[in-house]
Amino acid sequence: MKGLFITIEGADGSGKSTQIEKLKKYLESNNYDFVFTREPGGTIISEAIRDIILNKDYMEMSHTTEALLYAASRAQHVEQHIKPLLEQGKIVICDRFVDSSVVYQGYSRGLGIDNIENINKYATLGLEPEVTILLDIDAEEGLNRKKDQRELDRLELQEFDFHKRVCEGYRELAERHPDRIKKIDASLSVEEIHNEVINTIEQIIENRYNNSK
Repeated sequence: MKGLFITIEGADGSGKSTQIEKLKKYLESNNYDFVFTREPGGTIISEAIRDIILNKDYMEMSHTTEALLYAASRAQHVEQHIKPLLEQGKIVICDRFVDSSVVYQGYSRGLGIDNIENINKYATLGLEPEVTILLDIDAEEGLNRKKDQRELDRLELQEFDFHKRVCEGYRELAERHPDRIKKIDASLSVEEIHNEVINTIEQIIENRYNNSK
């Protein structure tokens, strides 16, 4: 069985971190051969770029610079970390991937969805996730969940309209890629969301196993 690439997406405050921790425990308890990683980040170089992107001291960063930094971080991540793991047959689960750039920079920043997709096709050598789990939430609810967070990064500090466009962008992307993107209502309880996440991942693993026979 070759490797399986799964991504998890969602606007700020959608509950990704909580669901990822619960998913880790589930996969560990069921002895799956998996690796979790994140974007921007995942390698030493990619993490250094992450520090630049999210640093709130750089509020003057241009939208184009932001998009290209994300793509640069991703290129290193894919070549050095994700692709070798997939070649080893592992399940790789990534917290954010190209969809985040398409939504945050292409849609919300107004740089164009097609432009960002093209940049990232080059950066990733065409690598795409087999399934993407999208935790869908309204901007108001997501930001309310973040208001008690001790410190916000540069992206989280953007104006409300930016976050609203992010949520809209994710929904538009889900409509464009219904076969890949599994949208889950992030206003459900933590356990309800977890169960839907598990069902989605179990189904894709089962389908892969059956197809490989």
